[in-house]
Amino acid sequence: MAEASLSFLGFGVQPPTPSWGILLAEAQEMQILTQMPWMWVPPGIAITITVLAFNFVGDGIRDAVSPKEKYTVV
Repeated sequence: MAEASLSFLGFGVQPPTPSWGILLAEAQEMQILTQMPWMWVPPGIAITITVLAFNFVGDGIRDAVSPKEKYTVV
């Protein structure tokens, strides 16, 4: 995720190398956003799924390591 965010800002890998951040950065023009959603929707969905997967795996590991702790909302 750090690589994708740095590539989006222009500090990551250079444009010939494929990256989710580069794909999103190249699709910032209004014409591309409105008329060509296939350029930005798949990388956006891939980033979202990856972030959610890491969060769910982290929650699962936390629950497996300390199953006796109860998490309450105060």
